[in-house]
Amino acid sequence: MQNASLSLSNPAPMMTTGRQKLALAVSGVGILLLLMVWAAGKAIAPVPTSLTALSLLSAGIAMFIREEYVGRPEGIKNNGVWFRSLTARGVWGWLAGVIITGFYVSLYWFPQYLTGLIQLFDPLSQVLRGRASDQWFVYGVLYTGAVLLMGAKFLYKYRHNPYQRIRTWSVMLFQLGFAFLIPGLLMRMQQPEIYFTYFWPLSYYQGTPMAHEGYAGSSLGTFFFFFGLAMFFIGTPVLTYFFGKRWYCSWVCGCGGLAETAGDPFRHLSDKSLKAWKIERWMIHSVLVFVVLMTLLLWANVATGRSILQGISEPFYKTYSFLIGSAFSGVVGVGFYPILGSRVWCRFGCPMAAWLGIWQKTKSKFRITTNGGQCISCGNCSNSCEMGIDVRAYAQKGEDIVRASCVGCGICSAVCPRGVLRLEGE
Repeated sequence: MQNASLSLSNPAPMMTTGRQKLALAVSGVGILLLLMVWAAGKAIAPVPTSLTALSLLSAGIAMFIREEYVGRPEGIKNNGVWFRSLTARGVWGWLAGVIITGFYVSLYWFPQYLTGLIQLFDPLSQVLRGRASDQWFVYGVLYTGAVLLMGAKFLYKYRHNPYQRIRTWSVMLFQLGFAFLIPGLLMRMQQPEIYFTYFWPLSYYQGTPMAHEGYAGSSLGTFFFFFGLAMFFIGTPVLTYFFGKRWYCSWVCGCGGLAETAGDPFRHLSDKSLKAWKIERWMIHSVLVFVVLMTLLLWANVATGRSILQGISEPFYKTYSFLIGSAFSGVVGVGFYPILGSRVWCRFGCPMAAWLGIWQKTKSKFRITTNGGQCISCGNCSNSCEMGIDVRAYAQKGEDIVRASCVGCGICSAVCPRGVLRLEGE
């Protein structure tokens, strides 16, 4: 009698198989080892302990992914996302949000409580960077590992779609190479730690006088300082004109890379309401104005001999660094994945996304075209939009989607059962 109440509109929750439970147990042991080191405040036998913990964690995830997708028909399946506690703002979802947020708070402001974890990754840091580990290296290892492991899951899930495979390989390689390995090797060679996937204003430090002075002794650093500004004023308008903001937000950026891989299970949680859209536009453009004003004040302070505007520009910088650079982009941006969806920072706060969006909205060839006559109003497109765009409303009217916030991930097109949506260059 209980099963009789189930129907297409009220389906049964997706059940976890026995092999997946075993995979979760294997990963759980790896996580437990990391938590024990964290709690102990001291890493004992860091090489075997870190290798064992990360191997168990990776093996468990790989087993889970294989059971979830391999051997089943190709095609995007989001079975049970609104029934599972983790992906439906249930108990596990809120618990995950609290744990991730707590980790980020510790990382940014209480690194003394991460001593054990920091020591655990010291051998790897010595090999890659030639120096002791710190909280940011631990963060980089875990961040890159999440993009790679969950990127593999994404590749399996969307294996039938060439566009999704290519862009996923892109963000994985950019994160591993340009945002992790190359910056570490540069430090080993006594060069500035340069992250080639982040430019001003997303990397707000890169356009400041402090960055210019810090790179003064390095030709590579000086080149990157001016290269970053050139990417803002020239590269961004040109590339966005031809490809839309997807060239950066869905193919290069580390923030977007984590959102597209580790954040994929939570993409449906983004708020699609008009109220959220209004808040989004006000917030993201306010952050852009804030970072531009802050940078101009810092340079004006230098131009006046650091005597007139120092009392204004430096507090601006510290305020932005704390509220936006740390609390918003880091703590809220990732910690709230299970609560608000995977693109909270990209949608409401990223100044680079705001700048890209201005060009995409006004001057880009990129758009998502619709064939309203074929739309059956299933809602798959809107449900899968991580940027909170009600795609179905556009499709029903037969209107092209030209929104500043659209990152061109193409998932709305991939999940459409009738081929209503197409990513177009013009």
